[in-house]
Amino acid sequence: MKLLIVSVGKPRLSYAKSGAAEYLARLKRYFPVEWKQVREGSCAQESERLLTVSDGCLRVALDERGELVASKTLAVKFEQWERRVVKAVAFLIGGADGHASVVRERADWLWSLSPLTLQHELALTVMLEQLYRAQTIRRGQPYHRA
Repeated sequence: MKLLIVSVGKPRLSYAKSGAAEYLARLKRYFPVEWKQVREGSCAQESERLLTVSDGCLRVALDERGELVASKTLAVKFEQWERRVVKAVAFLIGGADGHASVVRERADWLWSLSPLTLQHELALTVMLEQLYRAQTIRRGQPYHRA
């Protein structure tokens, strides 16, 4: 299974750049991973770009209205996708204004990282860390201690 991370704009904050680079490198131990950034624009434009880039993938949209799950549940999601022989999963992170309704409608799963609203660059870093954590849980590696 391939992972496609699609976000709006390039991170400007230094912690987001370094955090994304760190967890992308770690994730590549488990999956082919590609990170694409789409141009900023109106919410509708950004959403259309996210959908175009993720065409043909199982889509996971990060959204405050999404499902809150524990790290272990996220690991189970990956197992379910593998059993379904999903070839590619795209994780969609909107810009400052989030996603247009069309993204939520066309997503296969809406995932909320927190009941708090997170700045999109911080959400990217948190999401990548959780994707990595899910893989260490699946493999019984010591990164996850709870």
